[in-house]
Amino acid sequence: MTMSDSALLKTYRISYDLYMLLFSKPLGRSLRDLFIVLDDFKERGIKFRSLTENIDTETATGRAMWQMVGVLAGLERSQIKERTQAGVAAAQARGVQFGRKKKLKPYQVQQIRKRIRSGEAPSDVAESCNIGRSTLYRALAD
Repeated sequence: MTMSDSALLKTYRISYDLYMLLFSKPLGRSLRDLFIVLDDFKERGIKFRSLTENIDTETATGRAMWQMVGVLAGLERSQIKERTQAGVAAAQARGVQFGRKKKLKPYQVQQIRKRIRSGEAPSDVAESCNIGRSTLYRALAD
């Protein structure tokens, strides 16, 4: 359960005995979170009703439907993850490079090395190349 979820619950557990919401997505990020929240509600005597999914946890059918909604949400997240991984693998197979492009080209790094070997201060070299010292040192380390 995230901090915002727990803060949300604290506001409702003070004086309400029914928790209604339009969409179930903000209540939990995973099926486990949903069950934790619903168990917490049950312990405190708070009834839960989702207006969009038409689920009322006071009935056996409502509890079963809630579990099915959670399972389907978990399945959807798993499928998204699998598709994303497959897409990344296909892109890597095509030679796509991920991440930020390097600030310095290889020939620039060679020039910087020569200037530093000739005695020029790294901070002066970095300033003349319009890069930070940390960028310069990272390039030299590669």
